[in-house]
Amino acid sequence: MQHQMLTVSSPPHINGKDTTTRRMRDVLIALAPALLLGIYYYGIPGLMITALAIIAAVFAEALYQKVTGQKVTINDLSAVLTGLLLAFNLPPAVPFWIPILGSFFAIIVVKQLFGGLGSNFINPALGARAFLLASFPVHMTNWTFAPDSVASATYLALMRNPLFAPEHADYMAVLFGKIGGSFGETSAVALIIGGIYMMIRRVINWRIPVFFIGSFALFAFVFGRHGGFFSGEHLLFELLSGGLMLGAFFMATDYATSPITPNGKIVFAIGCGFLAVMIRFYSGYPEGVCYAILIMNIFVPIIDKYTRPRIYGRRKKA
Repeated sequence: MQHQMLTVSSPPHINGKDTTTRRMRDVLIALAPALLLGIYYYGIPGLMITALAIIAAVFAEALYQKVTGQKVTINDLSAVLTGLLLAFNLPPAVPFWIPILGSFFAIIVVKQLFGGLGSNFINPALGARAFLLASFPVHMTNWTFAPDSVASATYLALMRNPLFAPEHADYMAVLFGKIGGSFGETSAVALIIGGIYMMIRRVINWRIPVFFIGSFALFAFVFGRHGGFFSGEHLLFELLSGGLMLGAFFMATDYATSPITPNGKIVFAIGCGFLAVMIRFYSGYPEGVCYAILIMNIFVPIIDKYTRPRIYGRRKKA
């Protein structure tokens, strides 16, 4: 008589239609408007950077899993999403080897060496961006490539000048991405549309983007640039510029690197908003969203520990 071995996991036993692939597909759909605008503005170079980053990420994941004898899981689309998010964080003028190197670092070093999907402690795409920025600062801050309709200077760099007046800038350019910056972070409208889609689909929790953007606005207003309060126009321009929308909707909400408790998500988001403002205003680097999220990623286990709800029926310690 042949016995069949069964594996019984701990309860609760819940069946649902939601899968990793489905969630990743929804995020890719949400990123589509910003991707299409980036390709429209930057043409073949932007398309090549995106394609190379995605192909390299998928190849790196399959290669690592094959070499280490693991099941190849590239069909879950997580590597595709990592490659796309990395491309969104790169200047359109970088050499083609930059997205390839960045994707290998994101997948192998940040993701796979820490246990694979769900086990990484920082966001893979942002970790790769930080690595590339530290290793190749000239390439990673080169905004000289600009089609006729795109300005070559970033507004965040211009705003570091006390004489810069946002009221003289082009708000339509900021809203629709016709400005210098990373490939996929410049169109606030496209990213907000994608973020709303993900919240409607319940792919992300509303707490992180809402409290991230809200706390950023509050701290930016209080501290201001160059030692003064912001006017409403200055503040709006600060919110729409740089990688805030990309970070708040698509990077800070990463499941593996953000808190799981409702209150923890709020604490995490407020910390991201505060650090992003401090780095933008007082460091030598014009953008602070990337490093703000990475720093807060490190504190996620502590945040979860101190914000987890009390178990039903258990009394608090005296």
